[in-house]
Amino acid sequence: MKPLEGITVLEFAQFMAGPSAGLKLADLGARVIKIERPVKGEAGRQIALKNLFLDGSSLVFHTVNRNKDSYAADLKNPEDLERVKKLIAQADVMTHNFRPGVMEKIGLDYNTVKKINPQLIYATVTGYGSVGPWAKKPGQDLLVQSMSGFANLTGNKNDNPTPVGAALADLITGVHLSHGILSSLIRKEKTGQGALVEVSLLESTLDFQFEVITTYLNDGNQKPVRAKQGSAHAYLGAPYGVYKTKNGYIALAMGSLIKLGEVLNCKTLTAYTDSKSWFTNRDEIMDILRSFLITENTSYWLEILEKEGIWCSNVFDYKTLLNHEAYNVLQWDQKIQLLSGEQVHTTRCPIRVNDKRLFAEKPAPRVGQHTDAIIKEFNL
Repeated sequence: MKPLEGITVLEFAQFMAGPSAGLKLADLGARVIKIERPVKGEAGRQIALKNLFLDGSSLVFHTVNRNKDSYAADLKNPEDLERVKKLIAQADVMTHNFRPGVMEKIGLDYNTVKKINPQLIYATVTGYGSVGPWAKKPGQDLLVQSMSGFANLTGNKNDNPTPVGAALADLITGVHLSHGILSSLIRKEKTGQGALVEVSLLESTLDFQFEVITTYLNDGNQKPVRAKQGSAHAYLGAPYGVYKTKNGYIALAMGSLIKLGEVLNCKTLTAYTDSKSWFTNRDEIMDILRSFLITENTSYWLEILEKEGIWCSNVFDYKTLLNHEAYNVLQWDQKIQLLSGEQVHTTRCPIRVNDKRLFAEKPAPRVGQHTDAIIKEFNL
């Protein structure tokens, strides 16, 4: 039995942040029912990476909506809305990521819904919160990375602002939403009370930067400065970064520069005896390392450094990683069969429960695939 079996979640959310929270809950055993527009479904079905589509929906949609059901309803239609309200009365959790004011117009805002089901966990995602000058601004990952300051942490000193090449803001917000839902479900078991859970892309992305923002606030508000080259963290000194070798790259994490110099037999490094200089003279120290590490292959340096306990690693691309034994033992990927006969080759849930890996039991649904069955099951 999975941990969340018996929990029913109604997902009005679309795109990535809200549905990624639903994915976490579904993988852990919750019954997640997507409430979608008839015919077209949620807008995320048409948002694709590299224009990849399967069975009429984007590959991204299939990736984030496995293990879910689909109930098609026109929320502007009184009959459909009434059925949805009956469904809400029997649910444990409801999620949405509409802009502030939308659910109020429909009549499914928290104050209205909690009268229907006082024990419901009502969980929302916004871009920037429900009030303030940005409240109705589009909540989109790139925009949030850019506006939160995050894009100024990646890349090298003279680079333009550099966003991370993944939906970081969306996905960390989804994690926070699922945290809020799970904690509220525990509280509900103890008190019988429902809850309003609210997260925003901006706040989640700020929280993701809590260590660097805290440094900024306690360091005279000095702007974070990235290393000249190979930068991996704006506030960490040498050797922290990525360096080119004769045939690839090597990553060096934090550690004693003096010990590193001794292990490498690089006397120039051991001259930096004051650990404060490892940050203040970061660029010149990293220049020394660059000129030294470029002379041999990555494997040569790894063999020397690893046996001496120096924190270091190769820098893999996906092809190398996915064919490595260290990846294979994780049993990390899975193939999900679609109704069309096509397959989605994707990743699994990262959580193991009682040493059991959690794989998908069913693919992402077609629009309204389960509508009739849900009407009968919940007597709508």
